Amino acid sequence: MTAARAKTRVAILISGRGSNMISLIEAATAPDFPAEIVLVASNRPEAGGLAHAEAAGIATTALDHRAYPDRAAFDAALNAELAAAGIDLVVLAGFMRIFSAGFVEAWAGRMINIHPSLLPLFRGVHTHEQALAAGVRLHGCTVHYVVPELDAGPIVAQAAVPVLPGDDADSLAARILVQEHLLYPRALALVAGGRARLEDGRVVFAEDIAAAEGALLSLANAG
Repeated sequence: MTAARAKTRVAILISGRGSNMISLIEAATAPDFPAEIVLVASNRPEAGGLAHAEAAGIATTALDHRAYPDRAAFDAALNAELAAAGIDLVVLAGFMRIFSAGFVEAWAGRMINIHPSLLPLFRGVHTHEQALAAGVRLHGCTVHYVVPELDAGPIVAQAAVPVLPGDDADSLAARILVQEHLLYPRALALVAGGRARLEDGRVVFAEDIAAAEGALLSLANAG
């Protein structure tokens, strides 16, 4: 009999309320989910998501970035916390810090992020305003591996929604957030379960994943 695969030990990094973190924690309660959320860390001690993680029985840590002299010092402290927890995979969920190149390289192929646009379109912040200004008819979210260049890592999964007449940044953001909460657990399961992996700077999917389930582009209902 083949031994059961050990679950991937995951740390989620947040800076605020952690709505994507909540969806990941809920997904990870399923017995067959291939990842175990063992740590939630924040650069802001007041982050609302920390209380939710504690209520779910998950260890938390808060490293106030304002207490460190520079980015490298903060990253070193965070890396020590991750190492002490035996983390296999780092998941960014509204973590509003840019890492030093050394930290990103240390976690190369072991750190993913969700970004509120269909990358490579609209990197950085204010993505919904950017989309509306550009007049695109589709907008969405992307789960990608983290690389030193901002929002430029290989794509694991994407979900798209239509841009509707009369949309403003808030209505568009709300529609996309629904898709984020569906997409991120699915993408984490792919990565943590070894069904999506990095090879030569590209994401390669396991042969048993149908093209639709690979989630390279998932169209959401207009409603």
